[in-house]
Amino acid sequence: MWKEENNRLKKTFKFGDFTEAFAFMTRVAFVAEKMNHHPQWTNIYNTVSFELSTHDAGDRVTQLDHQLAEAIDKLA
Repeated sequence: MWKEENNRLKKTFKFGDFTEAFAFMTRVAFVAEKMNHHPQWTNIYNTVSFELSTHDAGDRVTQLDHQLAEAIDKLA
């Protein structure tokens, strides 16, 4: 479940290994580029963490962030 905290939508995903995590990030990258809405994320081995906000809206959570979060969940 995504958590809204400090004007960010946050969620962490864990995978079996680095390759699975990286493949997930690649799939997310294509969707984010298509939406022209790019996540702030980190990857450490099998873990990918997101913090979503809309920079053009003053770094706050908008409907666009919720749409990207939903798309990310479908890819996981």
